[in-house]
Amino acid sequence: MMNFFSTNSTPINQIEEEILLTANNINLAYGKKQILSNINLQIVDRHRVGFKQGQIISLIGRSGIGKSQLFRILAGFNEIKSNKEKTISGSVLVNMDQKPVKLGDIGVVTQNYKLLEHRTVKKNLEFTGANTTLIKEYCDEFDLSQHIDKFPMELSGGQRQRCAILQQVLTGNNFILLDEPFSGLDGIMLKKTIDLLLKVSLLDELKTLVIISHDIENSLAISDTAFLMTKPDPNQGAIILEENKFDLVKMGLAWTDNIIDNPNFRELLKLIKSKL
Repeated sequence: MMNFFSTNSTPINQIEEEILLTANNINLAYGKKQILSNINLQIVDRHRVGFKQGQIISLIGRSGIGKSQLFRILAGFNEIKSNKEKTISGSVLVNMDQKPVKLGDIGVVTQNYKLLEHRTVKKNLEFTGANTTLIKEYCDEFDLSQHIDKFPMELSGGQRQRCAILQQVLTGNNFILLDEPFSGLDGIMLKKTIDLLLKVSLLDELKTLVIISHDIENSLAISDTAFLMTKPDPNQGAIILEENKFDLVKMGLAWTDNIIDNPNFRELLKLIKSKL
């Protein structure tokens, strides 16, 4: 198994470099109902000395608060414009050139792992434009080599998930948004999925995973940054307060094995849950 973590919980030497994603004053309303209010967040390349280390971000909030809506805006599914049904304002800038996000700039892995059912795993992956050599290399790495000629209906849930994540990796997108990647998994599959996400984060310095999950504990355990969405005013939309932006690296709670058992991590988890 790859060594993803440090062996202790002391702060790890790292440098914040280029800005990778900026969300500025994101607002969303359906008619008079405000869903999101002035959401601001920034993701940076956190260069970990001695590692090719991407980023893992947790986006946390109670059910119905607007996480999925923000998810869609970040991914470019909802254009920043208004119509009769909804009003969206603000901006999302991605990559080092900080250009406005366009549909396709950011990979998305949904809960139902959408694959082309009439294509084999190999054909689904070829659809990304990747060459045969690269597909074989990654299938070996992601434990999919034995299933490459199967159709999606012949795969287990875990195999479909790996295929869907690998699809996004092969597109070359630096950003991948994952909606509930831990949902419905037993203990063995949960561990395999966590290991998979960590492995993806180590593929490239700029590889960035953004996780929306009800499994706050496991999301935080592999994250370097967490953003908590709350709704202090019931008449306003969800916001991300400055005090609810958690830098787990500076707290000494990132990139550390068995962090779930760390007393400081447990306190952070307790604090976040108290704010939900």
